[in-house]
Amino acid sequence: MKISEILKSKEATVSYEVFPPKKDMPFEPILDAVDRLCESKPDFMSVTYGAGGGTGHNTIKIADHVQNHRGVTSIAHLTCISSSKEQVEAAIKEMKACGIENILALRGDIPADFDGEAARDYRFAADLVRELKAKGDFCVGGACYPEGHVECEHKEDDITFLKAKVDSGVDFLTTQMFFDNNVLYNFLYRIRERGITVPVIAGIMPVTNGKQIERICQLSGTYLPARFRAIVDKFGDNPEAMKQAGIAYATDQIIDLIANGVRGIHIYTMNKPDVAESIRNNLSYIIGK
Repeated sequence: MKISEILKSKEATVSYEVFPPKKDMPFEPILDAVDRLCESKPDFMSVTYGAGGGTGHNTIKIADHVQNHRGVTSIAHLTCISSSKEQVEAAIKEMKACGIENILALRGDIPADFDGEAARDYRFAADLVRELKAKGDFCVGGACYPEGHVECEHKEDDITFLKAKVDSGVDFLTTQMFFDNNVLYNFLYRIRERGITVPVIAGIMPVTNGKQIERICQLSGTYLPARFRAIVDKFGDNPEAMKQAGIAYATDQIIDLIANGVRGIHIYTMNKPDVAESIRNNLSYIIGK
């Protein structure tokens, strides 16, 4: 089923993101985590893609498993900045063979040794979106950044680039993680003013490890509100307490978002089924099972 259809059919959706194993890492533990996540029946599950296609085959393999063996709609990520046209076409062909009809089109992170040569076919996500729309009847999602892309100096310029990406054929957007809901509400107002009307799914990261969050935010430019910083300062050295507090904070965010009319919630699970299950249980009467 296409995600655009799922978003239209439900008052509120909850989806999960998982990532494939890194090179030379075992596959089965990831698949076990994916199976557990599927048991809570998310509305769909996205699978991330390695830089330069490093885990691309595993991405499609997991998306195929989720959709065709676990009965959960899947969306496969596809990056393009360090991929050739031939690599992208091969990935599209493999996805079609698996019956995957949802793709999240991303430029991808620029590798440290990137010389620009690989970008001869695709410089921006919009280039990939147009390719996907030309190659098949895909539902294509895109990424958006409520606090602005870390590489873009001015937020208004970032929205201009986002508008170009949406105009190239994006059916829905998923946000980068954020920890202050007011950031998202302000962002939604600004993009609607610029004529971006596709559905926007809110990306929520349950932080269960205090040591990781600073690095994540440095890389992404994400703002940490004082309330969240106090939680990390208080419980960051106590793993079980931090896990409980992180789940509670994410739950509060989601409740507020749904109460204010946000219809799509996307949980960055970090392949932790117990965390996702706890959040779903906390929302059992708000969004249903």
